[in-house]
Amino acid sequence: MSDNKILIVEDEAVVSLDLSRRLQKMGYEIVGRVASGEAAIAAIEENPPDLALMDINLQGDMDGIETAERLYKEFDIPVIYLTAYAGESTLQRAKQTRPYGYILKPFKERELRATIEIAIARHQNT
Repeated sequence: MSDNKILIVEDEAVVSLDLSRRLQKMGYEIVGRVASGEAAIAAIEENPPDLALMDINLQGDMDGIETAERLYKEFDIPVIYLTAYAGESTLQRAKQTRPYGYILKPFKERELRATIEIAIARHQNT
C-alpha cells in the first residue's frame, strides 16, 4: 500500500472519476479531483499532495501548463501531464515547466503507475 497523495486536475468528470478509482485500486490516496487551475491551487493550499496529475485542457482562465508551472514554482509539487494533446507546440510549452512525466491518453495502468512511482522518487531525491 502506498501512502502517496495525488491531486487529479481534469476537466472531464467521467475521466476524473475513472482515474480516481484506478489510482485508489493501486493504493494511492486521492486528496482531490478538480477541473480548473484555480481550484487546483485552492486544493493544494488546503491539503498538499505529493504529486499532481494534470490535464492540459482545463476549465477556467489557466490551462494545465500554466497551472503546472505555478504548482511547481509556488508549492514544489511535481506534475505529470496526462493528456490527449501531443502537438509540437503544446509539447514545447509543457517541456518548459519541467514536468515529471507526459502520458498520452489513452494510457495503460502499469505505465501510469511506473511514471508516478518514478516521479515521486525523483522528487524526493532532489
